Amino acid sequence: QLQLVESGGGLVQPGGSLRLSCAASGFTSNYYNIGWFRQAPGKEREEVSCISGHGLGIYYVDSVRGRFTISRDNAKNTVYLQMNNLKPEDTANYFCAADSALYCSLAMRYWGGGTLVTVSS
Repeated sequence: QLQLVESGGGLVQPGGSLRLSCAASGFTSNYYNIGWFRQAPGKEREEVSCISGHGLGIYYVDSVRGRFTISRDNAKNTVYLQMNNLKPEDTANYFCAADSALYCSLAMRYWGGGTLVTVSS
């Protein structure tokens, strides 16, 4: 069964860093586009960063460009989101999603359960 499991969230001070991991099982992730999304309390889910199956296509939302870096290790079936210079407005539940066709879309087929990131002093 295809599963995505996020990890790496936590509490961090403004300016700090976290690395989120999205571990895939039940499928070969390099055939799938992977996206990171987030949802803050009272707000809609939004795309944060996405990477294509072959890794050549990468997207960042403007608010995180230059601070976040997405990468994938297909040998480990894992996609990472390195988050630097975190801001309070980055506080949200972060989800990863996978789809063999859709790229960076809320309609992606497979979703993990999320990992909470809290940026606060």
